[in-house]
Amino acid sequence: MRLADLPVPLDLAIMEAKLVDEVPRGEGWRYEPKWDGFRCLAFRAGHEVELKAKSGKPLARYFPDVVAALKALPVERFVVDGELTISVDGELSFDALQLRLHPAESRVRKLAAEHPACFVLFDCLMDAKGRSLVAAPLSRRRAELEALFARLGEPAVVRLSPGTEDHDEACGWLREVGAALDGVVAKRLDEPYQPGERAMLKIKRMRTADCVVGGFRYAQGSRLVGSLLLGLYDDDGRLDHVGFCSTISNAERPELTRKLEALAGGPGFTGRAPGGPSRWSNERSAEWTPLRPELVVEVRYDHVTGDRFRHGTKLVRWRPDKAPGQCTLAQLRAEAAPGRLMAAVH
Repeated sequence: MRLADLPVPLDLAIMEAKLVDEVPRGEGWRYEPKWDGFRCLAFRAGHEVELKAKSGKPLARYFPDVVAALKALPVERFVVDGELTISVDGELSFDALQLRLHPAESRVRKLAAEHPACFVLFDCLMDAKGRSLVAAPLSRRRAELEALFARLGEPAVVRLSPGTEDHDEACGWLREVGAALDGVVAKRLDEPYQPGERAMLKIKRMRTADCVVGGFRYAQGSRLVGSLLLGLYDDDGRLDHVGFCSTISNAERPELTRKLEALAGGPGFTGRAPGGPSRWSNERSAEWTPLRPELVVEVRYDHVTGDRFRHGTKLVRWRPDKAPGQCTLAQLRAEAAPGRLMAAVH
């Protein structure tokens, strides 16, 4: 039994989701939590196991704990779709996942021992008789997944993602999940697995925060502002850089640039400061202009990791009525992960 003999190819593209504003209503929808992890296809054939990321790159070397757990399962062949997650102190940690992507095997194994990963299953692409389920509707794939999970004996490293067909319950997840989840995914029960297509819908809980503008960057090849650098005060009164906002209209850039330049020369960020190009800003210059901490802006964001915004934020409005000192990291830390959904997979 070899991976090459499975009916689902190792290079199968993962079915993706497109972002929408609201949880869809109507018959025929299934709703599932959108876990904050690494999307992953897992293949097993006998003693061979492979993990494939959404990008198509192999992940097995970075998650030896998951590979070992899958090899130890009583079912010797399967193809499943799911999410690799790591829980630290009861909360999902995207930073812990990224630390796994390390070139040194010894480092990876040390991290795996400290914080083992969990593989949350939500789709099945091969049935118990070894036939492909890619063309089968989700209703059948989910039934096969639940049957497969029952045969696994509920191992600690593998969990079955919960789901519902109740629209109100799905909306409740968005209101209540806090930092535990990345949102909700809606899938059609009658549709097949569509490799590489954005055939599912994802709905993220958008939140707002009031931030100090501690600096800015010019747009590439321009002397007009390209992005605002956002800060929040920590418990010691230091202004930490927490992200950026570049949703500024072309019409307002000249006047805003003059306003920002008039505040240049201040201390900028007195705590954690913006670095050079990174996974958040790999296309922008490392140069930035520090400002006096006088401007406050309300921004909308979707997720926080490590006390900073995971992605770019959207400008909602300026807050001249808000004192900069009122803009603290407590805004991001206020949402603790509840135990109800987390307990289902950890």
